[in-house]
Amino acid sequence: MSASRITVKGDAPYDVVVGAGVLGEAAGLLGDGVRTVAVVHPAGLPQIANPVAGALEATGYDVVALPVPDGEQAKTPQVAAELWSAFGRHGMTRSDAVVGVGGGATTDLAGFVAATWLRGVKVVLIPTTLLAMVDAAVGGKTGINTPEGKNLVGAFYPPAGVLCDLATLVSVPRDDYVAGLAEVIKGGFIADPAILALIEDDPAGARHPEGRHTRELIERKIQVKADVVGADLRESGLREILNYGHTLAHAIERAEGYRIRHGEAVAIGMVFAAELSRLAGRIGDDLVERTRTVLTSVGLPTAYRKEAWPELREHMRLDKKNRGKKQRFVVLDGLAEVGRLEDPGPDLLAAAYQEVAR
Repeated sequence: MSASRITVKGDAPYDVVVGAGVLGEAAGLLGDGVRTVAVVHPAGLPQIANPVAGALEATGYDVVALPVPDGEQAKTPQVAAELWSAFGRHGMTRSDAVVGVGGGATTDLAGFVAATWLRGVKVVLIPTTLLAMVDAAVGGKTGINTPEGKNLVGAFYPPAGVLCDLATLVSVPRDDYVAGLAEVIKGGFIADPAILALIEDDPAGARHPEGRHTRELIERKIQVKADVVGADLRESGLREILNYGHTLAHAIERAEGYRIRHGEAVAIGMVFAAELSRLAGRIGDDLVERTRTVLTSVGLPTAYRKEAWPELREHMRLDKKNRGKKQRFVVLDGLAEVGRLEDPGPDLLAAAYQEVAR
């Protein structure tokens, strides 16, 4: 099957290329005028990064391979500073480019250092995990973490293009792949119920990249995100719906020292958001139960430690959606109908978490 292209519209439109064996299209997304290309990749991913670098060299670029730590350990001010120093040593100019190869943490980092080097150089992202393909690499959000929270330092910076080579998913560990399904499922609840129907039709198949609905699930979720971010790059309104389930998820990630998979935290966060929606009188029991059932059917968690609530409550006070001292939560008003709940009382929040607690 040939590659498909999903266009993310907006002031700086770009394509997300989806297919098997599309890594060679990176040069075409870089465009004219680029001389030096910095390939930022996890140190543990040479089997994909090396072919990408080789293909770019064969096209005539001067390629600099810059390995970084795996996972969230790469998203630190120190690692970003090391990359900026490397860019300087290799004489990268404003007409040069960064290619980020790896999971969501790597694409977040690569996008951020590209956005900030010389106030912005071109970046192409090559996500290699399900989570990165359907979420992190699409939409122009870049960022690094600080001790105070996740992604609190960042920039909105659309890439020149995104390559989603489905062949790379075969080597993704099964637990990591399943964790990525949380973002796919989120897309079903907030915008495209057909995603939920595809998973309910074959939950076992959804759990691995060879599943019969895999490509359609990925393309549908990318389309959901493309539609939202194309209309609202800077999260001034509509884009907030993509944070469904993320307020509690980010708090859990911080409480776990980022050792929990992002998708696992999002799965728990979606149950919390659904329970909060129900207790606020926005949805009925059936949609909450469907949330639990779909997540459980693919092996995602739906509960978290009861005793963790005081810590999580404090972490949620520092959330990007908050305005002043008012907390804001993304909730459901129905299937594929998203609303906001502003400054819910502590009793309501505690009651919703009680439904999530083990």
